Amino acid sequence: MRVLVTTASKHGATAEIGRAIGDVLVAQGVEVRVLAPEDVASVEGFDAVILGSAVYAGHWMHSAIQLAEEFESELNRRPTWIFSSGPVGDPPKPDEDPVDVGHVRELTGARGHVIFAGKLDKRRLSFGERAIVTAFRAPEGDFRVWEDVRRWATEIANQLKVPVS
Repeated sequence: MRVLVTTASKHGATAEIGRAIGDVLVAQGVEVRVLAPEDVASVEGFDAVILGSAVYAGHWMHSAIQLAEEFESELNRRPTWIFSSGPVGDPPKPDEDPVDVGHVRELTGARGHVIFAGKLDKRRLSFGERAIVTAFRAPEGDFRVWEDVRRWATEIANQLKVPVS
């Protein structure tokens, strides 16, 4: 079983979630390749795909949406899951689905979507980004719950397992 885990990540926090998902799958005996969407030339050769994106201003990153559009028919022929990362705070806000999730689910035929809390480190932001998060009073910190990430990845690994005859 070969799985592609591809995550669009502007400042690295979502890529860390993608790597953690990959680590769980590898521990479950799955062969995994973790790539950024812009580095994916094809999904052929993969039995399943996990596509994730950081969320900014309620939207997925362009590279993740572009991957879903480019490989729409191929993604619909294999198990695909999607995840979003970005809400911050305790509890994380916003708690609604990003604007693009319905479109991406439709393109990919995704079996499921989950939202993981994100990480906000204002030192890594551009001037414009800092102005936006300040205006919205977004709290700084790492709000990711790694147990939630591991649990979701384990659920996917269990769905991918084929009984041995």
